[in-house]
Amino acid sequence: MLEGTAEDAATRVFADHRELLFSIVYNLLGSVADTEDVLQDTWLAWAARHRAGAGDDIENPRAYLVRIAVNAAFARQADISRRRETYPGPWLPEPLVSEADAGVAAERTDAVSMALLVVLETLTPLERAVFVLHEVFGYAHTEIAEILDRSPAAVRQLAHRAREHVRARRPRHRADPKVRRQVTERFLQAALGGDLGALLELLAPDVTFWRDSGEARGPLRPLHGRERVARVIAAHGKDAERLEVRYRTVNGDPSAVLFDADAPFAVMVLDVDGDRVTGVYAVANPDKLTHVDDE
Repeated sequence: MLEGTAEDAATRVFADHRELLFSIVYNLLGSVADTEDVLQDTWLAWAARHRAGAGDDIENPRAYLVRIAVNAAFARQADISRRRETYPGPWLPEPLVSEADAGVAAERTDAVSMALLVVLETLTPLERAVFVLHEVFGYAHTEIAEILDRSPAAVRQLAHRAREHVRARRPRHRADPKVRRQVTERFLQAALGGDLGALLELLAPDVTFWRDSGEARGPLRPLHGRERVARVIAAHGKDAERLEVRYRTVNGDPSAVLFDADAPFAVMVLDVDGDRVTGVYAVANPDKLTHVDDE
């Protein structure tokens, strides 16, 4: 244990930067549990530095902590990749859910949407780190070079590749929150009512449906196309009369959480272009809903 004022100072500095570290690591890993583990590793490294009496030598604690956290996240990537290889069906990031007025979850993620997080999954770990640090948190390429122990030229090249990759795959634009909420309400009404006609009107022709249930009996791949997606959702909706819908903010966007007898059943996030749904993200894996409460 650290002693006296050294412990107080180390704890205070770490606490001051914890939300930033959480946001960066979560956007690198897409998992709350893994993010918390990385933050624990970061704290242990930070505390050890202070215990050794070298804490006062750190000129920029924020930069030092970010570097430790990012590299700890890289170290965890191999284990996460192995888990993904055997994961049954589509994998979605663990949702960050808050009350309908956004609040902590939106602040934590700097409003990085579920749709963008899914796109970030297609980048290499280095490309993702550069994109997140530069595009989301505003770090200069020279700062990122120091964090990643790469040359500024290499970081700029990584940034260019990541930006082009994301630009080709990310949502065309984010819908106005009021429109997104209205479309989400119409979608849930149609889905839970098994109304195939209403779903066909709401869904874009090239809509994609991800359902992350963590079960082998679910869809093994995302579903594409309006008619196919509408039929599958309408069929499931006919068996969902018991579910209660509560509107929340998920990763910064107006979304919905479905409850079954006050237990979270699924988080529903829509990607909306105009007044049409271009993407449906349903997280129904109970292990990814442990942070969702019924308040």
